Amino acid sequence: MSDIQREQWGSRIGLILAVAGNAVGLGNFLRFPVQAASNGGGAFMIPYFIAFLLLGIPLMWIEWAIGRHGGKYGHSSAPGMFHVLWNHPVAKYIGAIGMVISTSILVYYTYIESWTLGYSIFSMIGLYWDVGSFKEMTNFLASYQGLTKTAHFSSLWPAYLLMVLTFVINFYVLWRGLSAGIEKLAKIAMPLLFIFAVILVVRVFTIDVPDPSHPENNVWAGLNYIWNPDFSLLSDAKVWLAAAGQIFFTLSVGMGTIHAYASYLRPKNDIALSGLTTAVTNESAEVILGGSIAIPAAVAFFGIPMTQAIASGGAFDLGFVSMPLIFTKIPMGQFFGALWFLLLFFAGITSSVAMAQPIIAFLKDEFGFTHRRATIVLGVLVLLLVQPVVLFFGHGFLNEMDYWAGTFGLVVFALLETIIFAWVFGIDNAWNEITSGADIKVPVIFKHIIKYITPAYLIIILAYWTITEAIPTLLLENAAAEDIPYLWGARLLMLGIFVVFILLVRKAFGKASIHTVSSAGE
Repeated sequence: MSDIQREQWGSRIGLILAVAGNAVGLGNFLRFPVQAASNGGGAFMIPYFIAFLLLGIPLMWIEWAIGRHGGKYGHSSAPGMFHVLWNHPVAKYIGAIGMVISTSILVYYTYIESWTLGYSIFSMIGLYWDVGSFKEMTNFLASYQGLTKTAHFSSLWPAYLLMVLTFVINFYVLWRGLSAGIEKLAKIAMPLLFIFAVILVVRVFTIDVPDPSHPENNVWAGLNYIWNPDFSLLSDAKVWLAAAGQIFFTLSVGMGTIHAYASYLRPKNDIALSGLTTAVTNESAEVILGGSIAIPAAVAFFGIPMTQAIASGGAFDLGFVSMPLIFTKIPMGQFFGALWFLLLFFAGITSSVAMAQPIIAFLKDEFGFTHRRATIVLGVLVLLLVQPVVLFFGHGFLNEMDYWAGTFGLVVFALLETIIFAWVFGIDNAWNEITSGADIKVPVIFKHIIKYITPAYLIIILAYWTITEAIPTLLLENAAAEDIPYLWGARLLMLGIFVVFILLVRKAFGKASIHTVSSAGE
């Protein structure tokens, strides 16, 4: 049993901003517009909002409730929380999956986050202002990533040093703790993120027709491209599953981070309104702001056919290739480019510190580590594990980790936690936990949605993804021969993380059936 005083949030607004910061990430401004544009435009939004109602909001409440409930017993990570919900030997090991997912994502996410910091600096100093074509900007990004050499970058060192700087900033915030670190960051970064986004939206909407010989290429055509519905695509299961997948990415559910944040609440603190507020805040950032910057600007400058090609190339092409090109073509482009990439950096860092919190909390709660010792241990682990991600990026190392941890793993963990919460813990107990201390009346229909519809939805997604994506990916059907050793290396790395956490959980819970600490809120 730990006698360490548990941390508390300094304010409710700080908590909401921190959880919203966890949810508002790179996917809001990069992945969402690509997914919308690639899956029927406005038609995509129909299954998207349905998934938000049937998956997003229920999972948000489930994770807030599990977190606050676990916090009553001194647990701020999923193993202890699941052990409290289900007093069975396997429960704590299921919880360990959440820590494996958050740790794996933290490792490679920090590297991608460092690109945004780097590009904000490149924009300020006009480093890429002599790059004039899509191909040249693609080469600029590739040379920064160490995949090729150009006049701008002849080695991987600039990217590596910026990765180290980003790592230091992240762990400085974590070193300062919950209220003085994470909460303070959220109170600064989240308002700035929204201010920067609004400024960029206004700038995009005031772009004149860049090429008078092609008046059809304009911002409004870009908005129409995203929002004009192709209803025939609603019969395509891939569109529905893409929309559901985006909900996971955008709300950061299924990785144990929301649990950790909610665990520091007092037993009677509201989670119903707070959970809904963070979800709506995230959706506002994604749908209103994220959908009004990159794609409309790309259509205005490159036209719809080229934008479609950019969208098919993925979020990196949109954010790190097309947007820098656009900034070189508009007045005060260096300023707006810096805003764009700082916006992405703030979105990234508020998410990455959240991924670290469950692991730090686990070491503190279950092993009695001091906060600083736990932060150092995790920092050393992440710094070691990120090395192959950086060095072997060109061989798909990062993409392999992203698929298993950041895509498939999220759904697996979300399904398991929903079943444990609604069926094993019991839907009546679950509903009482969600509504206890609520500042709003939660519609009773959500009690049935959480018990039946959400798990059924998750099972369908998981089954479809397993058949269409997971099995081919597992069998390396589309992998280049030279990349296969590196892809297996990524799998072994994640397996190693899994084994370590399983052993740690076994050791922690071998000492006692359950850990409790006194909370200031009890």
